[in-house]
Amino acid sequence: MFASICRRRASLFFLIGLIVVSLPACSRQAAPTQKALASEGGPRKESQDEATRDNSAITNADRDDVTNSTAFDYPDARRGEQVDDYHGTQVADPYRWLEDPDSPESRAWIAAENKLTFAFLEKIPQRERLRQRLTELWNYEKFGVPSQRGGRYFYTRNDGLQNQNVLYWAPSLEAQPKLLLDPNALSAEGTIALSGTAVSDDGRRLAYGLANAGSDWQEWRVRDVESGKDLDDHLQWVKFSGASWSKDGEGFYYSRYDEPAKGEQLTAQNYFQKLYYHKIGTPQADDRLVYERRDEKEWGFHGQATDDGRWLVITVTHGTERKNNLFYLDLQKPDAEVVELLSGFEARYEFIDNDGDVFWVRTDLGAPRNCIVAIDVARPDRESWKEIVPEADDVLEAVSVVGERFFALYLKDARSQVRMFDLGGEAKGELDLPGIGTAGGFTGRRGDKETFYSFTSFTTPTTIYRYDLAADRSEVFRRPKVGFASDDYETEQVFYESKDGTRVPMFLTHRKGQQPDPQTPTYLYGYGGFDISLSPSFSVGRLVWLEMGGLYAMPNLRGGGEYGRAWHEAGMKEKKQNVFDDFIAAAEWLIDHGYTSREKLAISGRSNGGLLVGACLTQRPELYGAALPGVGVMDMLRFHKFTIGWAWASEYGSSDDAEHFRTLHAYSPLHNIKPGTHYPPTLVTTADHDDRVVPAHSFKFAAALQAAQAGPAPVLIRIETSAGHGAGLPTSKAIEELADGYAFLVKVLDIETPASQ
Repeated sequence: MFASICRRRASLFFLIGLIVVSLPACSRQAAPTQKALASEGGPRKESQDEATRDNSAITNADRDDVTNSTAFDYPDARRGEQVDDYHGTQVADPYRWLEDPDSPESRAWIAAENKLTFAFLEKIPQRERLRQRLTELWNYEKFGVPSQRGGRYFYTRNDGLQNQNVLYWAPSLEAQPKLLLDPNALSAEGTIALSGTAVSDDGRRLAYGLANAGSDWQEWRVRDVESGKDLDDHLQWVKFSGASWSKDGEGFYYSRYDEPAKGEQLTAQNYFQKLYYHKIGTPQADDRLVYERRDEKEWGFHGQATDDGRWLVITVTHGTERKNNLFYLDLQKPDAEVVELLSGFEARYEFIDNDGDVFWVRTDLGAPRNCIVAIDVARPDRESWKEIVPEADDVLEAVSVVGERFFALYLKDARSQVRMFDLGGEAKGELDLPGIGTAGGFTGRRGDKETFYSFTSFTTPTTIYRYDLAADRSEVFRRPKVGFASDDYETEQVFYESKDGTRVPMFLTHRKGQQPDPQTPTYLYGYGGFDISLSPSFSVGRLVWLEMGGLYAMPNLRGGGEYGRAWHEAGMKEKKQNVFDDFIAAAEWLIDHGYTSREKLAISGRSNGGLLVGACLTQRPELYGAALPGVGVMDMLRFHKFTIGWAWASEYGSSDDAEHFRTLHAYSPLHNIKPGTHYPPTLVTTADHDDRVVPAHSFKFAAALQAAQAGPAPVLIRIETSAGHGAGLPTSKAIEELADGYAFLVKVLDIETPASQ
């Protein structure tokens, strides 16, 4: 994969989490595997007034009895007397006790909530048919992007319904692949996932990480490729880290935290990450400490050995800010010390590759949409830098070097373009892609004659291509076959204006030739944060929605990375309200242009997108027919108190700061629920092992929303067990969760489906 994508994925893993999609792993450190948070301030006052004025409209809709239920007997949630003082403002937190998910009181509440939720879902006739159709469509062969080490090719495959992808290797592309690692054999329920892989240069050894029940914590082991047997190596308390082999294949670099106190593994704050070198055949206790900063508890480290074995490049992060430092260690000098090449956290610096003493780096320093520069470590002063590929009109999202060529992945209005340059920066053409979609991969090294990449779209499953550099030709390596007529559907891109006049793009996918109709069930999905770009991708769940005659809408909100640094910064900290305004404007545009109606519109998002849904739900409850906030950050005053939540302060700000507190308190979903409001049907989802966004966020939000609900619409919470934030979720659990979400929407939006006709 792109060298910079490797670091980007590692960095993103450090974040709040992406939407749950399948992505190939980084080639430089891993054989492919599938993995993967007003105006300027608070809720708009006019929105709150509108919600009050429109309560009569909601009441009229309630009289239509969209839920066929007159009342819900919600589980008792004790209101405690906890009140906190934030810079002179008293803020009640009556459900603080739900922050302990293992207390007897919390466990009883969780059990009662799940009982209520599943009793509701089980009465929906279409639920089983939806599950069956999801299972039918999911049952197709899937492949990851191959990478080559030591003459061996490594890639993942899933025969269709396996809970986890399986890792294979082959001595050639034509040879029969050999099983290397099957995570499905490690647990009966498929809840142990392959969280990272790295193959040594000679292709003889595999370092691999495992995550249990969706936790961010990983355990790493080493396997002999030829025999398929594990060595004795066993590393623990690894989090937000990959592995990078030394050139001799005798060990690898990785990062870890100290062991947390007993019982606090899923809640304790994670500070003081350290970079180590593990020598094969030795206990973890003997691992060599390469770098730490006792004066900087919030710094994180990602070590990468260069392909020539000369340097260890250390990417230094601070929270989730897209600005980092770049240090290095000369591996040819036994007594060398770490050199701070680029410091001060003033820009993004992503190491691509090196040519001796010259480092190629992708950066946004003076180039908000990114460029490629060459830095000679012997003359690191900025005046000596050489610009190789200048900033373009489109965002340069990632770069790799294969076969003496830069493969540069650009985003043009959130869709992929791939441009090639020689090592001097001269343009060598553009790679033809099949349409509006997303490309990734481009694995390989400077001496290779081939590279592999993937392409996917909203209706096209991930197809793997092999590109022959000498012939300048792509050919299909693996094309999945799905029982779905993709040609019957189409994607268009529209642009709409947000509240402040900003032009925002949105993808719309629907049946080909389908005309806008207020009766069309519409699924509006968003994220808007952490510089993460949403581009077209394939989803079996989306296919089922389209088959039901639904419209899928995905806007590219501010806060993301679709248009570079300025787009991201326009949706963070004190400007976070812009993200919610963009999403609200998307909903209004769809309704105003007749694509759907309020009664048929569902909003959805996960993680930072769960925050998005929670904020928009509390600001404009009259605008939506249903809401599906997943694993969301709902308590914006206390998110930094748990696990890696402190790192998100670079994106959100922190309630410890008086100015930030005012902004956060103004939109925090938990703190903007208003008793006596008619909220739309809502299904909150979370998991009991989520140690990224701890489930207390969803627990407290659901309890407060149920207590405030004035109308008959259901407010339910679905709590998955033995699962985490989403990465590594077993296929079986993914299907069940999707089926339940769609069944909920079929019920509350009154959708006619083939099963109900």
